[in-house]
Amino acid sequence: MSFTLEGPVLEGTLVRLEPLEHRHAADLAAAAEEDRSSYRFTWVPTAAEVEGYIDAQLARAAAGKLAPYAQVDQTSGRAVGATAYWDPRPWPTRSGLCAIEVGFTWLTASAQGTGVNTEAKYLLFRHAFENWEVARVDLKTDARNGRSRAAIEGVGARFEGVLRNWSRSWAPGEDGQLRDSAIFSITAAEWPECQARLEQRIARVLARMQLGADLPAPT
Repeated sequence: MSFTLEGPVLEGTLVRLEPLEHRHAADLAAAAEEDRSSYRFTWVPTAAEVEGYIDAQLARAAAGKLAPYAQVDQTSGRAVGATAYWDPRPWPTRSGLCAIEVGFTWLTASAQGTGVNTEAKYLLFRHAFENWEVARVDLKTDARNGRSRAAIEGVGARFEGVLRNWSRSWAPGEDGQLRDSAIFSITAAEWPECQARLEQRIARVLARMQLGADLPAPT
């Protein structure tokens, strides 16, 4: 039996991952233009490019290569970024999925460092390991992108190495060029420990939010 890559809605406390649609375009356009200084190595559309960006992601989805998501902030109800399952790899000798990549991820500046990325990764990893029963989840980024590499390691993925001239560069001025890609992964055996760490991180974020909500309003 062949595997069909379809990403369901994934519900968290901080973020809800919704299959990407054109109804998310206005929110994503605003999110992408909030502050673009952190997008040096990441594919993030400008406001004018968002409709075409969504078309491109949906075309990849129709080809079975991608399950794109909008990252929706639970407090505001607005899409604050995007992410995706990517490059599904079936088992060679039996049905089901052997591995999947999590990628095409970006967040608006004000959502970075808030716990949204941590919980989004947790939801994606949990679904991949517990529903699809994958053997591994892959993540990769431009080898020069120290901020992204730190964020990937922060959600529990292990660094495996750098593949030279591995994939397309998204850095400004490097159209048509290849980049060195830093490769990370989490295996099924590592998932329980990773899951516990992520749940602890999310709990700390929620506790800080609750503490802030309990403080008296300034007079």
